[in-house]
Amino acid sequence: MLADVLPYLCCPHCGAELADGPSLTCGQGHVFDVAKQGYVSLLSGRSAVSGDSAEMVAARDAFLSAGHYAPIVRAVVAATEGAGCVLDLGAGTGHYLAAVLAAAPARVGIALEISKPALRRAARAHPRLGAVGADTWRRLPIRDGSIAVVLNVFAPRNAAELARVLTDDGRLVVVSPTQTHLAELVSALDLLTVAPDKAEKVTASLPGFVVSEVDDVEFALSLGQEDVRTLVGMGPSAWHVDEATLRERVAALDMPVRVTASVTVTSYTRG
Repeated sequence: MLADVLPYLCCPHCGAELADGPSLTCGQGHVFDVAKQGYVSLLSGRSAVSGDSAEMVAARDAFLSAGHYAPIVRAVVAATEGAGCVLDLGAGTGHYLAAVLAAAPARVGIALEISKPALRRAARAHPRLGAVGADTWRRLPIRDGSIAVVLNVFAPRNAAELARVLTDDGRLVVVSPTQTHLAELVSALDLLTVAPDKAEKVTASLPGFVVSEVDDVEFALSLGQEDVRTLVGMGPSAWHVDEATLRERVAALDMPVRVTASVTVTSYTRG
């Protein structure tokens, strides 16, 4: 709930503390209404992006809830062990953060997301999770040095803001795909590719952070037609292929399809 994470939030306009109530308010008179679904938008002005569509969010919820990415979830939970508040940057439906909180009864977590359909689902993903609308590329509505772990799964990251909100001994955990990730579908369905130097590019985008641990997670999936459609529909390729074309291409595959899931779970500390 939002009340659980209020000590870690701040007003996006003036940086002041926020007080709980029917709406969140600060001492300077800024007011932020809590949506009936339980999330709050702390956007400072209009954003140029709206995030994932309702269809993409529904596809992600269906695929992840089926347990297909369970090995990635386990690796994320292992990488985020410890105490303190966890901030999931670009949290989507809150699936990974909910697993982290389930494994650590004393922890609370913030699911920070810009997509309203995703926020609606994240708000009910776990009782100790607060869903907050914000833009990754702007100043985050998070207090300085208050976050023990920032989690970032297949999402954008703002290095300067991550360094600001993390505690001195805080940790950043980034999950990114390798070139092998879903390679069988990439070639068969003409999906977006992953650069061979993806890991190096991710680290290069995080000045001020140093790699402390790397966990390579690779496993096989056996997927039916509906699984393949939801998998494609939940990711960035959904923006680049229309549904009719996707259905036609998927129907031409031999079922079930054996697909390789391959990601790198990289932990960083502040350098």
